[in-house]
Amino acid sequence: MAKTFEHVKAAIQSLHKNTTSEEKVNFYNSWAENYDQDVVVLEYRAPSLAANSISSHFSGDRDTAVVLDVACGTGLAAKQMKSHGFGHFVGIDGSEAMLKVARESGLYQELKQCMMGEEPLPAQWDSFDVVVITGALSVGHVPITVVRELCRSTKPGGYVCMTTRSNHDNLDYKADLERELKQMEEEGLWNCIEATEVENWEKAVSNQEDGYISGVVYLYKKRQQ
Repeated sequence: MAKTFEHVKAAIQSLHKNTTSEEKVNFYNSWAENYDQDVVVLEYRAPSLAANSISSHFSGDRDTAVVLDVACGTGLAAKQMKSHGFGHFVGIDGSEAMLKVARESGLYQELKQCMMGEEPLPAQWDSFDVVVITGALSVGHVPITVVRELCRSTKPGGYVCMTTRSNHDNLDYKADLERELKQMEEEGLWNCIEATEVENWEKAVSNQEDGYISGVVYLYKKRQQ
């Protein structure tokens, strides 16, 4: 049976009440089976917006490019990137049930379970042409410190694409994230290629907001050493 927006909204509000990482993983494990249908109801656009951003700037060979998909979930970002000609994906996520769905998609050459922010990212440094993270950089999910690991995992000259929400609950996190991204640019680690605010990011699920919330796509290029 198709779920209504109100059902999906209630589920996501219950996720935000979960405080420990174990509770959050359990939530995602239970959500995995319906996740893809539910985000359609939400009109969640982060995976397609990230893939479009990467595609518009990536000039290398897409057949051989290796993409690290962090917080890959069921594989929505990889699916979008495949439509742009990318074909080699390594996925990392904290939820084993999400990874199971991703495995069944057949998109990934390799999948690894990891609690980001609590364990080091299980990825070799300087080895990926593109690193993408959609949806997980937000309050109560992945700590901002993870962005340095994303950068380390990327080849010199490679791209890191990140998204975050601009809704009221996430504004402090977003400000801290942007401070860190700028700090890393000042340290000579990467250059900002674009930071694009998008109005209709997804339907608002907080009781304080109506209609749609906005979000941001950040694309950075790692400097050549």
